[in-house]
Amino acid sequence: MIVEQLKVGEMENFSYILACEQSGEAAIIDPDGESARLLDRIEQKGLTIQYILCTHFHPDHTLEAPELRDRTRALVAMHEWDIPYYGEKVDLTLHDGDTLTIGEEIQVSVLHTPGHTPGGVCFLVADRIFTGDTLFVGDSGRTDLPYSHRPTLGASIRKIMELPEETIVLPGHDYGPEPTSTLRREKRHNINAREYGFYEP
Repeated sequence: MIVEQLKVGEMENFSYILACEQSGEAAIIDPDGESARLLDRIEQKGLTIQYILCTHFHPDHTLEAPELRDRTRALVAMHEWDIPYYGEKVDLTLHDGDTLTIGEEIQVSVLHTPGHTPGGVCFLVADRIFTGDTLFVGDSGRTDLPYSHRPTLGASIRKIMELPEETIVLPGHDYGPEPTSTLRREKRHNINAREYGFYEP
């Protein structure tokens, strides 16, 4: 499995390339800005993009999705509750518990994690979770925006914290001291741990 984290755009965003080494089939997660750079990396690695996976509808996570869709014919995927706010074409409607297959080895589980947006999702792949703006390294997504709700976000993060502590957190922004974390570390050091009720000493 190939997982590549790329810092893109003007808001310290992370986009991800997730690919099957055997087949070369891949997905792009949260394509914000720099589509040419993403396409260059895909070409360098000889990959074929199946999916463009959006953790939520905000433009800083979806900006390049229409162009990449046109260039690669990949399917844009988003949770059903965020589609009404997106304003662009979505090819695949996601629901909690859905599983997508990439190539021969990758199973992507969809976890509905509302709070930052109504249809926010995380993508669980083996021991990695792509958290978008639900959970950052050391913090969590904003809840002072339209359609966001802080108690709901807290419940979503508690849901994530039920996964194994070794699970690697791959966030949607480079806002923390490190670009990645683990659930174990977040339980002990995330500034929202006590408020949201997932703190473990």
